[in-house]
Amino acid sequence: MFIPENPVLKAFLAGSISGTCSTVLFQPLDLVKTRLQNAPVASHGSNTQLGMLNLFSNIVRKEHASGLWKGITPSLARTVPGVGLYFASMHWMTSALADGHPSPLQAVAIGMVGRTFSVVSLIPITVIKTRFESGNFQYGSMGGALRQIWKAEGVKGLTCGLLPTLIRDAPFSGIYLMFYTKLKSSLPNELVKGELQAPVQFSCGVTAGILASVLTQPADVIKTKMQLYPDNYPNIRSVVFHLHEKYGMTGYFKGLLPRTLRRTLMASMAWTVYEQATRAMGLK
Repeated sequence: MFIPENPVLKAFLAGSISGTCSTVLFQPLDLVKTRLQNAPVASHGSNTQLGMLNLFSNIVRKEHASGLWKGITPSLARTVPGVGLYFASMHWMTSALADGHPSPLQAVAIGMVGRTFSVVSLIPITVIKTRFESGNFQYGSMGGALRQIWKAEGVKGLTCGLLPTLIRDAPFSGIYLMFYTKLKSSLPNELVKGELQAPVQFSCGVTAGILASVLTQPADVIKTKMQLYPDNYPNIRSVVFHLHEKYGMTGYFKGLLPRTLRRTLMASMAWTVYEQATRAMGLK
């Protein structure tokens, strides 16, 4: 395999590899999360509300097992370069601004800036991914989806949900990186750099991911609504009022379990693969 000499390109390649592995493995959780957020929530906890396991079984029954990977192409098109850009920019900022050892506040800032750059660059693919996963749109391909959205909705359609996506992803990455680096630095070197380094890194990632997922869940629900129904929800306020009026506080946490599982496991796996890949490439 070709390995570039530039350290930023090495970080991009390592991030892209980690993004590919984690995206393919955890795509079903992302699809179920989107479907749960788009499903009507019955009042007073009625049994008509779909649970995560029921939704899994319904998708397999109606769309076969392959239906769980619906939207995998736009997911890969978004996540692989997105994770690569994130890790590349994060590596550059960590090396240039913090000598490789950022403080907790520096880690938050580096994570947020890195994720902001990738989110803004890839927001049209994020819109397409969400619509593919919802099952409400019958796009034949990514190219066809881009053309249809551009023709019917213009730039607004291709960038809808950008602000809540930033509010979701930038704080998630900042909070995640802060806790991840803090947890790693608090452990003995023989654990972090010894034979158990991969499971230790994965455990640190799981712990950091749970808190970051819960704190950013409301923004994820808002993002999904705006990208699926841009005419009904032209701004964040319209979604917030609708969710509060119809569902109360529970509306802001629709799809929390599958998203927490996916984001936590995906981020943990991505960081573990990234750390191992950067060592293999000579970055560490």
